[in-house]
Amino acid sequence: MAAMMLDQTEPSDLDLVVRAKGGDSAAFGMLVERHYDFIYRVAWRWTGRRADAEDIAQEVCVRIGRSIGAYRGGGAFTTWLYAVTLNATRDLMRKDAREATKAAAFGVDALIEGQGGSSEDDRAERLWAAVRRLPDKQRDAVLLVYGEGLSHAAAGDALACAEATVSWHIHEAKKRLKALMLSAGED
Repeated sequence: MAAMMLDQTEPSDLDLVVRAKGGDSAAFGMLVERHYDFIYRVAWRWTGRRADAEDIAQEVCVRIGRSIGAYRGGGAFTTWLYAVTLNATRDLMRKDAREATKAAAFGVDALIEGQGGSSEDDRAERLWAAVRRLPDKQRDAVLLVYGEGLSHAAAGDALACAEATVSWHIHEAKKRLKALMLSAGED
């Protein structure tokens, strides 16, 4: 019963957004605190690297502060957060790609792949690494549906596309992943 009363006194995301838009820094702080772990987890799924996920999470918090006024409340706040996190992740990945290209131009091996055993954890990590190598739209669809557990419709909302488009990206991603895993020596 006490938990039910606590939930009733806890402000909703929309209440916090409205207050934050009005300049209430405490409401903004509550909103960020409430969703920081979510942002970090999504960023980690996309990058697979703790340091990158931390950088992205911090960047997303800054972006939320700058663009909270753009949130219209038409959908769940977390759907909007997916989009903000996805954009920050893509920005980091583009930056990393530029840096890798520069490093390769100087003859530096920018990416060293470890040779792990065949434990279930190693296989899962290799699978997620393969997912991160998919084309953007396929990778994003797979990460939202399988990594975050969203329905195809909810993933479509987060990616600003139709549910059927998400389904198609998942289908194409499965074909590519099968080829990637077979070429890596997986069954």
